Formats: sequence, C-alpha cells, structure tokens
Amino acid sequence: MNAGERDDRSSPPVLVEERDRIAVIRINRPAQRNPLSSATLDELEQAFARLTQNDRIRAIIFTGTGDVFASGADIRELRALTPEAAREFAERGQRLFNLVADARPLTVAAVNGYCMGGALDLALACDIRCASPGAVFAHPGSRLGIITGWGGTQRLPALVGTARAVEMFATARRLTADEAFEVGLVSHVHTDALACALEIASRRV
Repeated sequence: MNAGERDDRSSPPVLVEERDRIAVIRINRPAQRNPLSSATLDELEQAFARLTQNDRIRAIIFTGTGDVFASGADIRELRALTPEAAREFAERGQRLFNLVADARPLTVAAVNGYCMGGALDLALACDIRCASPGAVFAHPGSRLGIITGWGGTQRLPALVGTARAVEMFATARRLTADEAFEVGLVSHVHTDALACALEIASRRV
C-alpha cells in the first residue's frame, strides 16, 4: 500500500457538503478509483437518508474525486460473495438507487470522470446528469462475465434506446462525454461538471 492509499483510507469514503438548500455528496476514494464498496454504499445510504429527511434540502448532487466519478462495485468484494450474499448485495444497491430515483429533492449526477458499472447505475438513477469533457461511461461487466444488478438494465434503455443499451452491456463499449450527450445519456457537457450541476440545482431552490 502506498502513501496515497493510506491517506485515502484514513478519510471518510463519502463527504457531504451542504450549501444552503443544496447538498453535495462526494465519493472519496480516489486512490482506489472510488469503488462502490459495501462501506461506501453504507455511507451513501445514510447520507442520502439524512438529507432527504431535511425539508430545507431541495437538491442533492452526487460527484466523485480526482478524475473518477466512481468505478462501480468493488470486484474484490464481489469475488468473495456467496450466491446468497450476492443476491443481497444486488438488492441493496437496487433499494438505494430506487430511493435516489424516487427522492423528493432534485438529484443531479456531476460526472467528473470515469463512470463505470454500478456508478453508471447511480448516475442513471438521478434526475439529471452533467459530465466533464473527460468523462467516460461504460458497463464493463461483460468482460468479467457479470451484469449490473442495480437497475441499469431498466434505466439505460429508457434513456438511450434498447439497441445502444444492449451494445453497451454486451460489448463493454465506452462512451465519451460527447457521445453520451449525443445519445441522451447526459444533458450537459461542461468543463466543470460540479459547477454545471450546482447551477442547475440553484434553479430548484
């Protein structure tokens, strides 16, 4: 483990900042590429539940750190799961992302970089998606013989169409930010994805 990883693990996996009526939830494991591990899912669920119970919060923004929004489920954890635990893990992510999709506050994904697998499912669960020019979107599970279990198989086709979605799932094809904009996966491409998301959220408050 290098010094960057030690520093990474000593800080919370999720950071929350409240800016008046807007909250920013930041996934904070850049040295590990911001995996959606069990610990991170726990923190996301707790933070999101607390914020949605606060009537003052009118918009919630998800973003990452470094050049990564998030890299999806932690593959090391997935390899250790029993069939029963794998089902529970899938259902857990579904519950959380359904809460995001059905939330009272406006939800915005500020995709600041790589957005892979379960992270794409998180972005899809949000009402609006903003991307930085360097953002990359993919469901790479086919290379590992797996497929997402967190709602992306329903939400991605609804946004980009069945044919494009099947291609992404079956071939692990990556979309650049511009391609994602062209097919309707994201609504905005901006040099600063978080600034874009904050500007959109400010209209809600």
